[in-house]
Amino acid sequence: MSAQQSNALPLPDYDQLPAGSVEHRIRSLGSDDVRRLLEYEQAHADRTQVKQTLTARLDQLESGAQPSPGDPNAPGPDIPSDTPGGSPVSPASAAEPEEPLRHGKHEM
Repeated sequence: MSAQQSNALPLPDYDQLPAGSVEHRIRSLGSDDVRRLLEYEQAHADRTQVKQTLTARLDQLESGAQPSPGDPNAPGPDIPSDTPGGSPVSPASAAEPEEPLRHGKHEM
């Protein structure tokens, strides 16, 4: 596909999407659109994780699943910007250990 053809993909800027966001963006697409993305992915970036995600969604749709409502162009979940790198994970949100410390281990 040429650059003009890649603009005709069901997800704008598909080439710039990180693999993790593809799963959320394709939920509102029908099987024809998912199949187009899979063919494009195989011919271009050929990312294993993305191909698996697209194939799994295509299988779901062919088994009777319906596209969910929503805008495939909507941004992903909000990530708090007050943590370095924008990650919602912080030491304060870490789970407490479930087992007592054993001899020879110490907390830092």
